[in-house]
Amino acid sequence: QVQLVESGGGLVQAGDSLRLSCAASGRTFSSGAMGWFRQAPGKEREFVATMSWSGAYIAYLDYVKGRFTISRDSAKNTVYMQMNSLEPEDTAVYYCAAATLRVGGVSPSDYDYWGQGTQVTVSS
Repeated sequence: QVQLVESGGGLVQAGDSLRLSCAASGRTFSSGAMGWFRQAPGKEREFVATMSWSGAYIAYLDYVKGRFTISRDSAKNTVYMQMNSLEPEDTAVYYCAAATLRVGGVSPSDYDYWGQGTQVTVSS
């Protein structure tokens, strides 16, 4: 049973930083990719960033480029997302997701496993 557990969310002010973590258990990921999505109230779940487990492929939502950085620690089976210069528009529940084979997916349907989400709230 694969489990993804996010942590690191919270309430911050505009311009602050947060680092989200996603710890995977139940299997060792050596292929495929991990992704971060977010969902604001009343909106659809939105792709934010993805990274292949090899590290060779990384992609971001244009709006977060230059502010967010995805990284992974393969030894810990953990993926991170460093979020800098946060804006109120970044307020959402953030989810991590794992794709066992596909790399580069930007749709929720491209991913096989999901975490429970962590709330990020950015005040102005």
